[in-house]
Amino acid sequence: MLRISTNKFGHVVTLCLRGKIIIGETAALRKVVECQTEASVIVLNLGKVTVIDAHGLGVLLELRQQAESKGIEFRLMNVTQLVRRVLEITRLNSVFDMASKPQVSSRIPLSQLSSLQKLRACA
Repeated sequence: MLRISTNKFGHVVTLCLRGKIIIGETAALRKVVECQTEASVIVLNLGKVTVIDAHGLGVLLELRQQAESKGIEFRLMNVTQLVRRVLEITRLNSVFDMASKPQVSSRIPLSQLSSLQKLRACA
């Protein structure tokens, strides 16, 4: 089961994913990303993702394309070793922007910067 929690920091939206990004588990992810119309950056925090399959990779590519077609930056963050390896094997590591905390924090208003710790780990 894929669980998703949303954190908003100004126009930066982080979606904290927990579980498996696999066939049959991605409908909610699609819906949540599609609802982020006010965002200028969408960051998927993959720190708690345990499995990703070909379907999941396809969904990530699709979501990236949809976001970028609307002028929204799409980034991955806290990519686990397993997911990083899958991205390397499929050569998608060159397609996705893998954000670090400083890159994301530069887009967050100073008034909300104290909440940045939520970006590091899923609650």
